[in-house]
Amino acid sequence: MARKQHIAIFTTASLPWMTGTAVNPVFRAAYLAKEGDGEVTLVIPWLSMNDQELVYPNGITFSLPSEHEAYVRQWLEERTAISSTFKISFYPGRFSKEKRSILPVGDITETIPDEEADVAVLEEPEHLTWYHHGRRWKTKFQRVIGVVHTNYLEYVKREKNGHMQAFLLKYVNNWVISIYCHKVIRLSAATQELPRSIICNVHGVNPKFLEVGKLKHGQQQRGELAFTKGVYFIGKMVWSKGYRELLQLLSKHQNELAGLQVELYGNGEDFDQVQQSARKLKLDVRVHHGCDHVDPLFHEYKVFINPSTTDVVCTTTAEALAMGKIVICASHPSNDFFKQFPNCHMYNTSEEFVKLTLQALAEEPMPLTDELRHELSWEAATERFLRAADLNEVDSEKALRSSSGPFMLISSHELSRNIEEASALLHNTVSGIEAARCAFGAIPDTLHPDEQQCKELGLVFQGKSHF
Repeated sequence: MARKQHIAIFTTASLPWMTGTAVNPVFRAAYLAKEGDGEVTLVIPWLSMNDQELVYPNGITFSLPSEHEAYVRQWLEERTAISSTFKISFYPGRFSKEKRSILPVGDITETIPDEEADVAVLEEPEHLTWYHHGRRWKTKFQRVIGVVHTNYLEYVKREKNGHMQAFLLKYVNNWVISIYCHKVIRLSAATQELPRSIICNVHGVNPKFLEVGKLKHGQQQRGELAFTKGVYFIGKMVWSKGYRELLQLLSKHQNELAGLQVELYGNGEDFDQVQQSARKLKLDVRVHHGCDHVDPLFHEYKVFINPSTTDVVCTTTAEALAMGKIVICASHPSNDFFKQFPNCHMYNTSEEFVKLTLQALAEEPMPLTDELRHELSWEAATERFLRAADLNEVDSEKALRSSSGPFMLISSHELSRNIEEASALLHNTVSGIEAARCAFGAIPDTLHPDEQQCKELGLVFQGKSHF
């Protein structure tokens, strides 16, 4: 029998951090493994205890990678009816307070043995390759697929000297993507244009949300009142996640929306500021600490408002639709996928926002059809991923390289490949110089994992770089 294809999914975050790049890759690994056509390995960052205490909520920490693995598997099994048959491996990571994200340490391609290096899926490929120093991804793996989760340019524009930073970051992202990825999947057109990329939403929702939606559908069919509460929003409580836009809309139209009650749920560094701003409004806007969106607390709300335009594809919007709610959101490329759902209403102006909100409160949501419910599932997301990724496509570079004779005139493809290899060599050289790494925002001393991380992960300690 032919050997099964190995698929390694590398991501930039891990549970229990409830961020998209921690949650979605776990589901992707589970459902790809469920397909049964390949061997799947999920590769996640391992953090030192100090970093774990900064990143993971509710005081959750792990002394050993095996403890962390057990937590991830239990989390998945509590939310799906499928067993986690994929493998879990760890690469050393460090948390950057400045970037509020985890960055790889050392050459993380070494996590996968050469004999298993068939396909690499890089969740946030630009993030994983900005400071990559070591073996070239496209050399080690037969096929490298990037999945772009984050609109980095939009976030950077909001910082000091943001437009200049965004201008530079745009070209750096293009550079590393062209060097390291054969193909890139952008979840929506809200992300920057990238080499060899297509737009396809390859994410689904936790099956629990679909179960809630079926329950609500059953109540509607029996003529029962399925939703007893009004309007809410849930998301990480930072201004850039839609809270600023929402409070501005509510402030501008307080008279038209008189009597409206809005409940906001979330945790984040801007919680106190959001709460203070909400209290200044004449409207009844209540601010609460966040909890899991699938919690019964949210089942009775009928209308989900999400004005955020910084997301690539908003997970909470998909979850709200899966639960059978009406969604009011901005007409924006990040929401294009949701246009097919009759319960999703999009506004272009603040006046349309008011009209749609009042209309939603006066009507009942339309029941989801089986076809649309399937579109929100991870089964459908996995089907879209497999079509978009072309995992069985033979790398044309290798085919051309093997057919090229020593006296053959250099082709345009060969010239392009040579330029790309020279570019990769330049990136590898620069990323190996400690001063250059730090100048471009890398965490100091991350060329190699430290002694403690090597001990915890069973790696050989190489000592500090002297470059």
